[in-house]
Order: sequence, then structure tokens, then C-alpha cells
Amino acid sequence: MKNFIQKIKLALPIIALAWISFAWGTTWIASKQGVQHMPAIQLVAIRQFLGALFFFAFFIFKKTKWPNRSQWKSILVLCFLNFICSNALSTWGVKYISSGLGAIIGTIFPLWLVVIQIVKKEYVPRNAIWGLFVCFLGICVVFYDYLGDFLNPEFVFGIILSVIATFTWALCSYYTRSYAQDFNPYFSLGIQMFLSSIILYSISAATGNTIPISKIPVISWYAIAYLVIVGSVMTFIAFVYVLQKFPPTISSLYAYINPIVALVLGVLLFNEPLTIAIFIGTIVILVGIYLVNLSIKRNKIAHYEITEN
Repeated sequence: MKNFIQKIKLALPIIALAWISFAWGTTWIASKQGVQHMPAIQLVAIRQFLGALFFFAFFIFKKTKWPNRSQWKSILVLCFLNFICSNALSTWGVKYISSGLGAIIGTIFPLWLVVIQIVKKEYVPRNAIWGLFVCFLGICVVFYDYLGDFLNPEFVFGIILSVIATFTWALCSYYTRSYAQDFNPYFSLGIQMFLSSIILYSISAATGNTIPISKIPVISWYAIAYLVIVGSVMTFIAFVYVLQKFPPTISSLYAYINPIVALVLGVLLFNEPLTIAIFIGTIVILVGIYLVNLSIKRNKIAHYEITEN
């Protein structure tokens, strides 16, 4: 029984990464549906406020201590990078670009992580770098028909928003792993969500990009509910856990799986076509993931090993 529990503990990071890869792939569809019927920033603000309530209720019930003065710095930095920039800009950007283009841009995120590590003069296995590039090429094959959208002047604003969102998300992931370990990361998520929801709703209201709560359609409330429970609560918990257990080259692999999940759901739910490009691109992505995993095994760097709590 003890050995079984030990194996479960060792498998938990992989299970968490698998969950992230699936769940955040489904939230693309929910976000796209929600922003069609209400302002994007308002939707994000409501989503984050409701998500914060879940975390607050749990940690207040547990009588968890609030952060001290020095810990607030990390929380505010993460709040800005994670929710005000990355989450809000990506949701806003998806309103102005095609879903395929959004998928391609979203997968730039792991490459930003490699750039950050190189700038910080940290070791990155060569095969891991090649693996991430292969994964990115696979995404480009899958969404081949959308590559021309990069040249569409109507999409420029959405492209800029989405690229900034990927960069700030990479900074957030790196910062969380490197500098934000001295305070309960899950309670920190709730505080970040709450602060960002107030700021974003204020921005949305000040710019006139809101609609009355009573006029938000039911389909948007369904989208918000799903984004709160699955996207903001369950998956962010798994995300922080994965950041603590895996190196960046492994923990970022979900970015290449999310679009495939969204495509498969599109095929199953909306009868979208399953093309040869999707099939070939998926195989290329799996090859890239294999290279990343192989690089970690070969190098056997102690810092990159999965550890127990």
C-alpha cells in the first residue's frame, strides 16, 4: 500500500500537466463564446472576481495568514504579469483575430521561456530547445491555413495583444518558479485574481466597455462559470503545482497540446473537418515532445528532477 501511494505521488505532476493540457484547451472555446456577447475585459474581470471568492473562502476558513510586507511585492508583480496583462490581453486579443492565428501565437510562449533562460544564463538542454521548435513547427502545420492571417491588417491589433500576452505569461511562469516560493502560491492566486478584477473592471467601466450585469446573456454566464471553475480554480491549482515540480521546458509543453484539444473539440462539437494537416502536425508535435523529454532524461540534471514534497 505504501509503495502504491508513493507511485501516485510521483505520478501527480504528470497527471496535473495532462489536466492543464486538456482543460486550458477547452477554455479557448468558452472564452471565444463569451466575448461574442459582452466586452472582453468585463468578462475577464467578472471571471477573476468569482475565482478569487473561491480561494478567499477556502483560505479564510483555514485561517491562513495573510502575506507580510515583503511578500506583497511578489504578489503584485504576479498580479500584473499574470492576470492584468496575460489573461486579460489574451482574452481581449481573441476577439480580433481568428482562432487558428490565436493558437499559433499562443504556442510562442514556451519559446519565450527559453529566451528568458538564455538571457539569465541558465542551462537549457539543446535537445529541449530543438524539441520546442519542432512542436512550434507542428502547430504551424496544423494551422497552415491561418499563417497568412499574420499579414492581414485587420488582425494587427489582436496580434499585438496576443504576443504581449504570451511574453508576460512566460515572465509570470519564470517569476513564479524562481522568486515566488515564500508565500502560499494558491492563496496568492486568490489575491491576484481579486486585485486584478477590481483594476480591470475599473478600466472597462472608465472606457465605457461594459454592459449592465442584468443584460449579460445566459450563454456568457455559462462561459464565465466554466472559465471560473475549470480555468481559474482547478487548472491554476494544477499549474502552480506543475511549476514547482517540472523545469520550464517540460512545464510549458501544455501550450502545444491545448490547441490540439481545442481542434478535437471543434471536430466533435461543431463538426469541423479533420484534415491531413492536423494529423501530420499532431505527429510532429509528439516528436517535439519526445525530444524535450529525452533531453531531460539524458542530462539528468538534479535541478530538473521531479521531487517530492
